[in-house]
Amino acid sequence: MGPMLTSQIPDDLVGAFQIEGEPVRGRVARLGASIDEILRAHDYPEPVANLLGECCALAALVGSNLKFDGRLIVEARGSGAVRYVVADYDTSGGLRGYCRYDADEVAEASGGFARPGARSLLGDGIFLMTVDQGPDMDRYQGVTAIEGETLALCAEQYFAQSEQTPTRVRLAVGQADDGEGLKWRAGGVLIQNIAEDDARGSTEEAWTRTQALFETIGEDELIDSLLSSNHLLFRLFHEDGVRVFGSKPLRAFCRCSQDRIETVLRSFPAADREDMVEPDGLIHVTCEYCSRVYAVEPQKLEEAAA
Repeated sequence: MGPMLTSQIPDDLVGAFQIEGEPVRGRVARLGASIDEILRAHDYPEPVANLLGECCALAALVGSNLKFDGRLIVEARGSGAVRYVVADYDTSGGLRGYCRYDADEVAEASGGFARPGARSLLGDGIFLMTVDQGPDMDRYQGVTAIEGETLALCAEQYFAQSEQTPTRVRLAVGQADDGEGLKWRAGGVLIQNIAEDDARGSTEEAWTRTQALFETIGEDELIDSLLSSNHLLFRLFHEDGVRVFGSKPLRAFCRCSQDRIETVLRSFPAADREDMVEPDGLIHVTCEYCSRVYAVEPQKLEEAAA
């Protein structure tokens, strides 16, 4: 039996791991309170909440590998019942997400499916990952078509096309009763084959074996609050041994603010801003991510623009 794991990763953390002696590395994410807060900000139908939860878990898995301060945006846009889903991870661990959808079309797309996947909900469209290193750096964006039924398959295809890195992804979202009612949970695992070189030699056999073990992951295991990431990985890879390191905390965090909202409103023509004023004399703006409502005095915008 291989060595036991060296650290524990509870909820709302994403951590890297390495299969001992094998050219395979990966990351594992478990989301509890963070994903519950993100999904409860809107009254999403279950299929939509599931899709957004997967998108957030994927953003954490991929974004946590960034080697610089910045953020990763995972997005899918389509012509189906869900117009787009987006999750935004920043390297401080902040995570937010949002889905735009047509409720009637989602209900229709859900007919006959226990839980329709990305392809059924989004239809024809594109899957994007965008790396944002701040205002002084150009954004990097990779795009691939939505072909797989799940976001996990979209991500695997993205890595194969954009980075030529053999990658497997498994994502899961669900609800569990924590004694205070049902709460959303999400989880994900990503593994990648490290490129072979003269010293390492062929990695094909090890990659094939690791994928076979990876296939045994159950969705219920990824969101089981009683099964730690450590024990999940040990259950999968104990014959070779697995080492966990570099864990990072995750939290629900939206970058909206009064100043940001006012800056956006000032970009509109004065006539348009006048049309936005409600009977109480204020302009009300709701953040599409976190649903926080901001009240803005029109006079304040005029003074700043003058």
